[in-house]
Amino acid sequence: MRTVQHDSPSRRWPWFTLACVMALADQLVKEIVHAQMSFGQVIPLTPFFNWVYTGNTGAAFSFLAEAGGWQRYLFLGLALVVVVVLVVQLCKPLSRLEACAYSLILGGALGNTVDRLARGYVVDYLDIYWGEWHWPAFNMADIALFAGVLMFAVALWRESPAFKRSE
Repeated sequence: MRTVQHDSPSRRWPWFTLACVMALADQLVKEIVHAQMSFGQVIPLTPFFNWVYTGNTGAAFSFLAEAGGWQRYLFLGLALVVVVVLVVQLCKPLSRLEACAYSLILGGALGNTVDRLARGYVVDYLDIYWGEWHWPAFNMADIALFAGVLMFAVALWRESPAFKRSE
């Protein structure tokens, strides 16, 4: 059963706080990486994990990374739309799961958008691999985005008629 928060500012501020904390934590780690490492530097930590300093001018999995520069403005525009939509959604009565999902997506979007504005690329620093196979490098904002989308999918599933019939 969906538990909806009351539509009051005191019920919304924790979700906006979570988004801001996620974006700020992401930016703090990226600033440490930028200040302490050379671009392209790789620090092996385990047989399957490196700490790296790389940049992504594209989207997930470097989509459009080699597009010539125009993609920066496309992704900034999309991020602005996403941020506005998520802020509006967070002002509505939502279940805790939905509110948390939107907050994580908002925090991740803000974290990566700040990079695009400030540097022209998103700083990535987490590199997971197995043998010669490497997952594309990612960052804390990407983790927040993924977790938020996953939570949103669970929230949608829980609201589905099939789920409600099984209760």
